[in-house]
Amino acid sequence: MAKTNIVDWETITNFVTDAFVGYGIPREDAEICTDVLLESDKRGIESHGVNRFKPIYLDRIKDGIQNPVTNYEIIKETPTTAVVDGHDGMGQVIGYKSMRMAIDKAKEYGMGMVVVRNSCHYGIAGYYASMASKEGCIGITGTNARPSVAPTFGVEGMFGTNPLTIGIPTDEPFDFLIDCATSITQNGKIEYYERIKKDVLPGTIIGLDGEPVEGDAGAALKMIRNGTAALTTLGGIGEALGGYKGYGYAMAIELLSAALQDGNYGKALDGKDADGNKVPYHLGHFFIAIDTDHFLGEDVCRKKAGEIIRTVRASKKAPGAERIYTAGEKEYLVRLARKDGVPINESVQKEMVQIRDELKLTQYKFPWED
Repeated sequence: MAKTNIVDWETITNFVTDAFVGYGIPREDAEICTDVLLESDKRGIESHGVNRFKPIYLDRIKDGIQNPVTNYEIIKETPTTAVVDGHDGMGQVIGYKSMRMAIDKAKEYGMGMVVVRNSCHYGIAGYYASMASKEGCIGITGTNARPSVAPTFGVEGMFGTNPLTIGIPTDEPFDFLIDCATSITQNGKIEYYERIKKDVLPGTIIGLDGEPVEGDAGAALKMIRNGTAALTTLGGIGEALGGYKGYGYAMAIELLSAALQDGNYGKALDGKDADGNKVPYHLGHFFIAIDTDHFLGEDVCRKKAGEIIRTVRASKKAPGAERIYTAGEKEYLVRLARKDGVPINESVQKEMVQIRDELKLTQYKFPWED
């Protein structure tokens, strides 16, 4: 496993924000991008935190396939709905503004839904669902992504990891939040495994021969990128363990991320043109907020939701199991444990030094340089 060093939250927050600004993102937008990015690390989701800071955001800005200044255009709006074109700006900014709009509509009319086209990677979907649940709304969001997941009985990547994310207010210290891909694993996790020198888990990737791809994560990632392998849906290869269920949910997210907003889908999200040149990804998202006060009230919802999850956690445990968790609980516990800062692996350490020196952010000295 790769060696890590802890960087305190104030330092990493200021550094990431200054770096985003250095790449042309307006400071107000940069602060949103940083908040979304580091929220992932605070929850223990390393696959979508600082591990992706340079390769997914800064490098794409440098390559000219993502715009640092976000032109957020509302192309159609009703009291409860909106269609947005993000013009390939910062996905986190587009996501934040879209869920904010959905929440505001829900507070006034009970429900709000905003759909987006021509966006970029928006970070952890759970950030936006949490925005809603913190304000007493049920929050739902999803996004399509570059094609890397095969349909049941297929071996070709036809759609993205397409997360389905739902946040529900509770009276616990944390809200219920399910935030996961409709594939068994996601590209970010494979990228993270490559960084820490960990093999991929058996059954998560399928080759063109229909057999599982195992072993070195870097080699597996290259196969996914060149189209000789694909990620598998929840349930795995074939139908025996319910792979068709993950496939069906993935398709639902693909439809909600493209059909209502007339957006791109499938192979059109590959990030390359017919000649193999890099182009914007043109991703689609959707955001739904449901205000609990338009039903029997936030207090009733929080109390009942809390009762339900506590009842489940109190049920009989399997032999050897210490406890039963509910969605959002482990992330809450990680947040408490990481009060001192974020662990940075050696690969990301090198990237941070490179970015600092490139932008001449000389005020920053990192722990591994002592």
